[in-house]
Amino acid sequence: MKKTILTLLLILFTLTATKACDICGCGVGSYYLGILPEYNKRFIGLRYQHKTLLTHLGPFGERTPLTAHETYQSAEIWGGWNMGSRFRVLAFVPYNFNERTSQDASGTKNGLGDIALMGYYKLFDHNGTLGERLLVQSLWIGGGIKLPTGKYEPSERLAVQESPNNFQLGTASTDFTINAAYDIRWNDLGLNANVNYKINTENTYQYRYGNKFTSNVLVYHKFRVANRLTVAPNIGVLYETADKDVENKKYDVAVSGGYSLSAVAGLEVSMKGLSFGANYQNVRAQDLAGGRANAGNRVMVHMSLPF
Repeated sequence: MKKTILTLLLILFTLTATKACDICGCGVGSYYLGILPEYNKRFIGLRYQHKTLLTHLGPFGERTPLTAHETYQSAEIWGGWNMGSRFRVLAFVPYNFNERTSQDASGTKNGLGDIALMGYYKLFDHNGTLGERLLVQSLWIGGGIKLPTGKYEPSERLAVQESPNNFQLGTASTDFTINAAYDIRWNDLGLNANVNYKINTENTYQYRYGNKFTSNVLVYHKFRVANRLTVAPNIGVLYETADKDVENKKYDVAVSGGYSLSAVAGLEVSMKGLSFGANYQNVRAQDLAGGRANAGNRVMVHMSLPF
């Protein structure tokens, strides 16, 4: 069993360095999970995310009179449900607020995004000791589906040929995910890792977003206050990469695909009946849409109620 777990972990972390965003989390979806709130049976909560993107850059990544500043915000209802000791379901219902400004024009798009469901099976769970300290680890694997509930406007793609097809509320496609989550904690010091691979299908407008890979690894420490409050600062990395989009089944979209690598710092707080947290994602390296787009730093805050 130990050899199996080590092999799975090797695969998990090797994937973070291979090529598989919509432009890296902006636009029509983000699959960053991070550290889930503490709950025994169920939880429901809200997440807010704020992201920015520069598009229509010049051939060498320089700003031009056509360069647009895009802001993507989402307010998301999310929840989790543990069914027995081995199964877990997560659900995400986003409402998106998109804004774009340039020298020529500005515009907004607000509305329901694409709803996603993810199911997990606990493959491994172990409680023991290492030295005189508690050692706890678990590995969850599963899959999911993203539904085409957000509005997609094909005219947007025609209007911005030299910019990513990102300024949408949804993709108009039914897509699928493969997920894994690993957590290991030595007393109060832990490591949390999540990977998600999203397999996109062609929408009804003969456009297919590139398959997308998201991975994050976080190191955290839990500080317990009077047995009533747990504070867990965390730091780590977030890596995202995507294939190029495809039009009409065979034509790669030049201004699509790429990767970004971000440093992440956050704080998670849990108390009886309430959990909340926040993190800041600082982009350290990127190559998006063939150099024609540049992602800014991101912020995410969340709160949840276990029940």
